Amino acid sequence: MLFFALLVKVTWILAADGGHHWTYEGPHGQDHWPTSYPECGGDAQSPINIQTDSVIFDPDLPAVQPHGYDQPGTEPLDLHNNGHTVQLSLPSTLHLGGLPRKYTAAQLHLHWGQKGSQEGSEHQINSEATVAELHVVHYDSESYGSLREAAQKPQGLAVLGILIEVGETENQAYGHILSHLHEIRHKDQITSVPPFNVRELLPQQLEQFFRYNGSLTTPPCYQSVVWTVFHRRAQISVEQLEKLQGTLFSTEEEPLAPLIQNYRIPQPLNQRTIFASFVQGETLCPPGEMLGLGVGILAGCLCLLLAVYFIAQKIRKKRLGNRKSVAFTSARATTEA
Repeated sequence: MLFFALLVKVTWILAADGGHHWTYEGPHGQDHWPTSYPECGGDAQSPINIQTDSVIFDPDLPAVQPHGYDQPGTEPLDLHNNGHTVQLSLPSTLHLGGLPRKYTAAQLHLHWGQKGSQEGSEHQINSEATVAELHVVHYDSESYGSLREAAQKPQGLAVLGILIEVGETENQAYGHILSHLHEIRHKDQITSVPPFNVRELLPQQLEQFFRYNGSLTTPPCYQSVVWTVFHRRAQISVEQLEKLQGTLFSTEEEPLAPLIQNYRIPQPLNQRTIFASFVQGETLCPPGEMLGLGVGILAGCLCLLLAVYFIAQKIRKKRLGNRKSVAFTSARATTEA
């Protein structure tokens, strides 16, 4: 009982309902959130639709540096169906660099659509959604003593947003989460997950991202989040997406309601500015692609040089042949004269 009480105490405030029942659709759906949670009607809400032609390039934005993500320790991680999402607890040894203060990890969770849907992300880029989105939640541990305290303070939270699309192969990192969903099918069920390399949930290349000030995407919608939405995406297989869309329920008893479409629609940007760490249209290749590109260019140059060399040799031989022919003809003409 003590363990459960401590778990409830540190459970992420994103899923807290503050005594009010809320859902994504229906009479308690997102259109009605501001009635019970006034801040959900604020002018700096998340998610947003990122229009790339209106973002501001900021060359001074430092790269995001996830520390400890590849070594989350030896203790098992708690995976929780809280009725709104699937949430994985993270140890406090994980934190972010590249931000003005130290932000310590608290948890991560997912958003997705209904079964068979190709839309499920909260953030959109140029009005395009992806099948799902991962959020990794951190709090300013330099200024505040807890996640709950930081959640209500300006820039008290920092959340990484990773858009997820369908790829050709299974993603082993996401498999560490998705393979346990059958153990927490009903609301409030919790299971333990062995620690794994959390860094592999993120895109390989982290230098390209969008940055803006926003809010929690669920009640109470506190406008306290420094958002980092990565330009590059993570990929999961079709089978993994189907498992995410079709395994969980948002209730604990009959009638069971499927846990689907747990994403908020994009909110007005209003007067906020979205910054980008890269110039639009500029594509940075991951190290492997850059190496392959370099090898290809080198091989192409070598082939070109060889071709030029053989052509030059052929022309030289032809000229020498012409000279010998002229010399022979001239010598013959002199002899005959």
